Amino acid sequence: MRGSKLSLSRIVMHVFLIAMSILFIVPLWSILSISLSREVDIASLGYRLIPIHLDFQAYRFILQNPITIINAYKVTIIISCIGTFLSVLMISMCAYALSRSDFKYRGVITFYLFFTMLFSGGLVPYYILMTKYLHLQNTYLALILPLLGSVWYIFLMRTFFQQLPDSLVESATIDGAGEWRIYFRIILPLSTPVLATVGLLQLLNYWNAWFQALLFIDKPQMYPLQYLLQVMMNNIQEILKNMQEGVSVDAGQLAAIPSESTRMAMCILAIGPMLFIFPFFQKYFAKGLTVGSVKG
Repeated sequence: MRGSKLSLSRIVMHVFLIAMSILFIVPLWSILSISLSREVDIASLGYRLIPIHLDFQAYRFILQNPITIINAYKVTIIISCIGTFLSVLMISMCAYALSRSDFKYRGVITFYLFFTMLFSGGLVPYYILMTKYLHLQNTYLALILPLLGSVWYIFLMRTFFQQLPDSLVESATIDGAGEWRIYFRIILPLSTPVLATVGLLQLLNYWNAWFQALLFIDKPQMYPLQYLLQVMMNNIQEILKNMQEGVSVDAGQLAAIPSESTRMAMCILAIGPMLFIFPFFQKYFAKGLTVGSVKG
């Protein structure tokens, strides 16, 4: 009887999880379906999970100049890979120093970092610093440096490092290991979950970043993917606005321009690579989210 109850409970749990998984997949499926639908069908029938007529006009519109998209992917991949690596390295080094109880100034530095979470210098000083003093406009550094550090991730890693036994550092010190060797050979290998979690979140931040390009990039060949897609969407909206102001344009011509389907196609092109990367981080990401939840 106990085994049957257990089996029934498992069946109920599996059915519930399958239903939840389907609900999570529906929005993504809907975006893909809309991107493959004709603009006329969307205007007349609304959004549907299955396209009435399969149409690739939105993708043809976006990829009519493939060199531009490929170049945007190249810029985004470069800043995402380099920025994520440098960001995780810098954040972990800062967090490790703050986690050490024998670090004399950790209280002062912790307060200074926390203070920056409450107050910001503002957009104008930020822009002047990047352009007038550092002269980073139209460079990769303009897209990497602003997202390099995150106080929240520093505190997250510090909490994880504080859960590691102090005896590990003490025994390594007795054996003659220096701080760099302790950090790279002992601390980092034991911190894979939190490193993978912060790395994935930072990778998403860099991949989805567009504001820095809006401020500091004016060369089309330096546009990252997200900013390029926004520029293309703004161009479509401008075309539609000009057509609406014209006298000889009817609704059929307006509907022929892929606006809604193009927007969804842009989403697919933007999130596609991340869907393949996330499964490799999944098991570490689940562990990293519980950092600090259990003490002892």
